[in-house]
Amino acid sequence: MEEEIRKEFQSNGFSIGGAGPEDAAQILSTLLTYCINYKMSPADLVSNWEVYYLNRLLSNSHVDEAAFHDTPGYEQEKAPEGSSISELTPLYVLNADNAVGVPSKSAEITEDEIIRRVQPSQRCYLQVQRSQPEPGCRFMYDRMEDRFNYLEDRIRKSASLFSASGFCGQPADATLASEEKMFAVGTVACDGEGHLNEKSILLQGSVEHSRGQCVRLDLKDLDHFSLFPGQVVGIEGHNPSGHCFVASKLFDSIPVSVDAQLPSAKKQAIDNESNQNSDAGTLSRALSSIIAAGPYTTTDNMLFEPLQELLSYACRKPPQLLILMGPFIDSDHPDIKKGTIDQSFHDIFHFEVLRKIQDFTQYLGNTVRVILIPSVRDAHHDFVFPQPAFDLNLLEDTTHQITSLANPCLFGSNEINFGCCTVDILKQLSGQEISRKPPGGKPGDRIGRLASHILKQQSYYPLYPPAPGVPLDLSLAKEALEIPSAPDVLLLPSDLAPFVKVLSLGEGSDDDRRFICVNPGRLAKGIGGGTFVELYYNEGIDKTNASIIRI
Repeated sequence: MEEEIRKEFQSNGFSIGGAGPEDAAQILSTLLTYCINYKMSPADLVSNWEVYYLNRLLSNSHVDEAAFHDTPGYEQEKAPEGSSISELTPLYVLNADNAVGVPSKSAEITEDEIIRRVQPSQRCYLQVQRSQPEPGCRFMYDRMEDRFNYLEDRIRKSASLFSASGFCGQPADATLASEEKMFAVGTVACDGEGHLNEKSILLQGSVEHSRGQCVRLDLKDLDHFSLFPGQVVGIEGHNPSGHCFVASKLFDSIPVSVDAQLPSAKKQAIDNESNQNSDAGTLSRALSSIIAAGPYTTTDNMLFEPLQELLSYACRKPPQLLILMGPFIDSDHPDIKKGTIDQSFHDIFHFEVLRKIQDFTQYLGNTVRVILIPSVRDAHHDFVFPQPAFDLNLLEDTTHQITSLANPCLFGSNEINFGCCTVDILKQLSGQEISRKPPGGKPGDRIGRLASHILKQQSYYPLYPPAPGVPLDLSLAKEALEIPSAPDVLLLPSDLAPFVKVLSLGEGSDDDRRFICVNPGRLAKGIGGGTFVELYYNEGIDKTNASIIRI
């Protein structure tokens, strides 16, 4: 069993060592005693050791073995009551040689001996492609004119892209009576209050083509469709009466502009950042990442145990990139709703969340990067969408490791492009969408279809009017909602069941039209742990591996 313990430590990136072979043998013997006394397997021992160590590292306090066994996820037998603290004190502490050792009788638990950590071989580099609005921006100045201009611009730009694609004719006025076939572009709207149904679907055109008027849509001739309010579509059909447009073909994917790219000034800044990295030219499109979304603490306390468990896992299997999405200080947490906490929201974020993350980056060193993305549910941050990045006051030696981006945002790492939106657009679309499947067709992947709408509409938030609780402010950087080109990985955290899906924007398996969509789930669910995703992207989709991990 000692050999099994050694192999388990090594397979998880640890090595066991000391001043000599005798020390290593004594360490293994002691570890075996732990396994026997507390009925743990070697895997349990490694997992609980890592949790214990990270908890001690983050809290910088003396921890007895009872605390060691109270870490999240531990379900083994407790030590017998009546044992003294000295009997329960763990035998291993951190030393300057970064190896496990047995301390002398005079050694304190705060001295330095620990299992040596095997770190990732190469640091990834980061390209911030779009992160707006800026921290400190003014909001709550949204006017009706801003909303009108935003919707009008979306229809006009989409109409131009449909025309330029060559697959459709020039947009016409769908409200005019005509027996001839025509092509129209507009947004899907609902005739009245409540949800869409097949009798209440309207097409609202642009001021340029139809004076902003609406016309009822008849979809009886379509064998399949998927529609929701705010969706920009192209419709081919005719309007024999002037009151109802009878559709014969529906285009729900806005063509991609051939010159879609980042703004030149921003792209130049990114290129300069890449050139400053001596390894940028040699890095392949490979990246190890861990992706998680809040809440990061359970509903029965504010101890952030799931966050500690996640960081413990990341210490054991260090990623190049750790992506943490909000909410961090969840406004829906019972203690925050009741007002029973005795700290400010900012203090909780800085002392319970940010400090743990800074300790984590200092522990792993320069090879790990962390990205923080806020949520509109963050009680300590601006309640607006699009949402600026956190204004972090970081320790000087962690500023190059921790980056905060806006919600939504677009960034790249090792030439792999990520898009992210922490508003639960999937759940909101699922409550508003209506669809029809082909007669005799197999049940479709509804969640995959909803996720594909985001890229087909080239918008992180194509739903309009917005769902209740979404503080959509279209006076702020409306281009922040745009997706100029499809990312390789689309991050859409949601209350829906976690998933990792390979989706396509067209027919066939062309890599240029495929992307990976990730919903990591929530790290904390109620009074228990939730899920996160470990993703290893390797050159292309076919060689990429992903795991949904429950804590």
